[in-house]
Amino acid sequence: MYDYDLLVLGSGPGGQKAAIAASKLGRRVGIIDRRDMIGGVCINTGTVPSKTLREAVLYLTGLSQRDLYGSSYRVKEEITVSDLAARTQHVISRQTDVIRNQLSRNHVAMITGTGRFADAHALWVDGGGGREAKVTADKIIIAAGTRPARPDSVDFDERTIVDSDGVINLQAVPRSMVVVGAGVIGMEYASLFAALGTKVTVVERREKMLDFCDDEIVESLKYHLRDLSVTFRFGEEVAAVEKHQNAALCILKSGKKIVADTVMYSAGRQGQTDDLCLEAAGLTADRRGRIEVDANYRTAVDNIYAVGDVIGFPALASTSMEQGRLAAHHACGEPVREIGHLQPIGIYTIPEISFVGKTEDELTDSSTPFEVGIARYRELARGQIVGDSYGMLKLLVAPDDGTLLGVHVFGTGATEIIHIGQAVMGCGGTVDFLVDAVFNYPTLSEAYKVAALDAANKIRNITRIDG
Repeated sequence: MYDYDLLVLGSGPGGQKAAIAASKLGRRVGIIDRRDMIGGVCINTGTVPSKTLREAVLYLTGLSQRDLYGSSYRVKEEITVSDLAARTQHVISRQTDVIRNQLSRNHVAMITGTGRFADAHALWVDGGGGREAKVTADKIIIAAGTRPARPDSVDFDERTIVDSDGVINLQAVPRSMVVVGAGVIGMEYASLFAALGTKVTVVERREKMLDFCDDEIVESLKYHLRDLSVTFRFGEEVAAVEKHQNAALCILKSGKKIVADTVMYSAGRQGQTDDLCLEAAGLTADRRGRIEVDANYRTAVDNIYAVGDVIGFPALASTSMEQGRLAAHHACGEPVREIGHLQPIGIYTIPEISFVGKTEDELTDSSTPFEVGIARYRELARGQIVGDSYGMLKLLVAPDDGTLLGVHVFGTGATEIIHIGQAVMGCGGTVDFLVDAVFNYPTLSEAYKVAALDAANKIRNITRIDG
């Protein structure tokens, strides 16, 4: 007889949803995590703190209102780290309480400590202070998450040289910063600190940033970041970082040198599997600490599943939640539908980017005809009201039947209004639905109707000449 029907290792988004789903199916469930990490990296050092920090920056700098009140407008002249930390800690505390309440309400046993495998059905839990206990389970789900990858050659000191976890704990807002890596996390923090007035330089070894996004959207972001005095060094690599008394000297392989108060490395993520003793359960991880799973999130060991960032792409809180729920259903032998193929991507730069479906490049590469419909926020009454003159929404439409192939949004509320496009695409709707729909006025969502009319008129003109 096992202690639990299902045991979950990690209380991040994937672990939470797995535990709650199994409990709702009537199983005895336990979840293992450290006392100071309830909610996982997502709540404590990753998604929630960084997005809360972004909201605090937008409010205190008055950046989003400068179109209305002038370029010198600020809510607070001198913004300190304590100003930013107050809001962040408030949200983390509230969210942690919410998660504890949800787990308790669903009768999920909270096992405090760090877990490691004893065998395929048992885990040792180190509760600290020399206290260790063994717990057993019929099925186990690994939702251990990831940590920032740290190059061995870099001497991180949590002050001058930091990673994306350490950057939220800086003692002061740096006057200058080098961000190494122009991926999602790197660009989110680059735009955040640029909004605070930090002189930011982004160093990226590839020739472009966010290459999975629409080119026009990325160019718009690049323009706005340059307007905030961000410098880009594409096709460049950092050869060495020298720490000096009050600054760091970044030496690039090309010979260029950059002085900055802080250097932030954004070099991807590493699965937190080093201390799990996977071999005791008959499992292995790749060099990035990731565990291989099948379509049902089952590992090479039949009774062990893995979900979330620890299994790799797409490594988003949103997809991790679904993976956890689906893995729990499969582990419990309960029927469940597969994860939807239309998964929106949200990038919380300043301004926001969000998209669902195909990009122009993907459609062109596959020789798929498409027409483009565009709406610009400056043409919307709501855009003027909120002070966003740069935002845009782009629809990619199949000219033969009006099917939506992709939706791309840049600007205020992008990560919210993308779900309208996702819903229309998921239900098989066409551009005609958006043309005929009545949207609340004034709203940013009205951009869908404007862009739909733009695309429909272009298709009509082609049909008239072609027909």
